[in-house]
Amino acid sequence: MGSNKTVFFITGILLVILGVFMIIPYGIQLLYNEDNNSFLSSSIITVFIGILIILVNLKKDNQLNLQQAFLFSVLAWTSIALFGSLPFMLSNLKLTFSDAFFESMSGITTTGSTVISNLDTSPKSLLIWRSIMQWLGGIGIIVMATTVLPLLKVGGMQLFKTDASGTEKILPKTIEVATTIISIYTILTLICSITYWSQGMNIFDSIAHSFTTLATGGFSTHNESIGFYKNPGIEISATIFIILGSIPFISYLKFIKGNKKIFLEDVQIKGFVYLLGISILIMFLYLFINNTQHSFFDNLRISSFNVISILSGTGYVTDDFGLWGEFPLIFFLFLMFVGGCAGSTTCGIKVFRLQILVLFIKNQIKKLIYPNRIIVLNYNKEKIEDSFVNSVIIFIFSYLFLFLIIAMLLSMTGLDFLSAISGAATSISNVGPGLGDMIGPNGNFSEVSNISKWILSFAMLLGRLEIFAVLVLFLPSFWRT
Repeated sequence: MGSNKTVFFITGILLVILGVFMIIPYGIQLLYNEDNNSFLSSSIITVFIGILIILVNLKKDNQLNLQQAFLFSVLAWTSIALFGSLPFMLSNLKLTFSDAFFESMSGITTTGSTVISNLDTSPKSLLIWRSIMQWLGGIGIIVMATTVLPLLKVGGMQLFKTDASGTEKILPKTIEVATTIISIYTILTLICSITYWSQGMNIFDSIAHSFTTLATGGFSTHNESIGFYKNPGIEISATIFIILGSIPFISYLKFIKGNKKIFLEDVQIKGFVYLLGISILIMFLYLFINNTQHSFFDNLRISSFNVISILSGTGYVTDDFGLWGEFPLIFFLFLMFVGGCAGSTTCGIKVFRLQILVLFIKNQIKKLIYPNRIIVLNYNKEKIEDSFVNSVIIFIFSYLFLFLIIAMLLSMTGLDFLSAISGAATSISNVGPGLGDMIGPNGNFSEVSNISKWILSFAMLLGRLEIFAVLVLFLPSFWRT
């Protein structure tokens, strides 16, 4: 496998960046007179370790091969989650290591599951740190999805190669793409924050929620999430920016470079919009028939917000949909798996894989009718090879198989059927809230056992890094290459 100095060097840089970001919540501590130096201490520790790793690995070769790219993907996210947990342990909440790591992993993977029971009275520094973690995780996965994952050919992600990822040498030529995408991401976050503030949020909440909205993360500053505000304007604003976060960010890049029709012509974006529209219609009709105490507009607003929140993996809630009946539970469980577009901040299986699966099924049916006919599959006006289709199908099968394994493991720790099933779905799909009384929209994961939290944390990492990027590290042949 060669030297891994470059892997550790870049990881060290990321830790230094993480430590620098810890200064922001430290400033919040000073601003709100919070009597705790947890972020200052955490920042010093993180930056020190990061610099130490950089200095030890200075003699790098400035390149990453495929094996090192896999290792880097897992090591980077795990180390950030580890050091990101320090403020939670050192804070006045004094979370255990299991709870702190769970909260941190939930943040950096933009999952949104929490173990903190009372967000309304929690230190504002911790609340903003949770939002920052999700914001960093959101931009992190976008950059990976457009530069690293396509080259690794993870579950069909090779379809989304850019000029920056079309080489065996991963590090060169990615800076320009990454910088532009980060700029777009930052500008959208700023606009989102201003929009929230204009709709009635205070400045702190508007900033915190703008971070988690664009990241489709779902962390909130209140126990009732977005439902706390009981403000249709805020809900509509959140819906718009969640959709913007669910669109491939490379499309924004193409739009800036002159392709003004990209949002109308991209098959994946159109598929996402269609799926979103159909899902909203189904849930609206259900609520309209069964939820007669609300007006036409209220049912439309409630159904639209919660559908896009679950479908995108954001996990904001405005109502306890566990009380709506049995159908919404099953429907939302299905939506948890879907996710948004590849190259966005969303998680789950992704729309393009479902589109490829549908094309494959239609193709197989046609072959039954016309056995001698040669049928070519096309996606986004490009011919797709059988190997690509196979990688997508294998990914979906593996995704669902691992979901069942995780659910069984969770049930072995004592969770009830609904909690185990929804916990597995919400963790591997990085959604946030589960179903049921314990981990549902009005609950949290504080009462879940430590073993369950570690299983869920691992599932979050699996889902965020597209499964195979993690599982490949468990193959002995990987380390012998």
